[in-house]
Amino acid sequence: MPIYEYVCQDCQTRYERLVLSQNGDITCPKCGSHKGSLQFSVFAAGHSENSSADADAAPSCGCSPYGCGCNN
Repeated sequence: MPIYEYVCQDCQTRYERLVLSQNGDITCPKCGSHKGSLQFSVFAAGHSENSSADADAAPSCGCSPYGCGCNN
């Protein structure tokens, strides 16, 4: 079951939802709007002790050298 990332078009809140079916109604947790736009998301992956120095310098929020999913 996929987890999708959305941005509310009314209040700009970012949120994630576990989508059980495509017929489900997705609502913003902040304002209750049904106008969420699906976003591309970056998945987080762990790294081993032998990873490069660049990967070790990345923030722990799921960012990688290829993109960032942080809400900063």
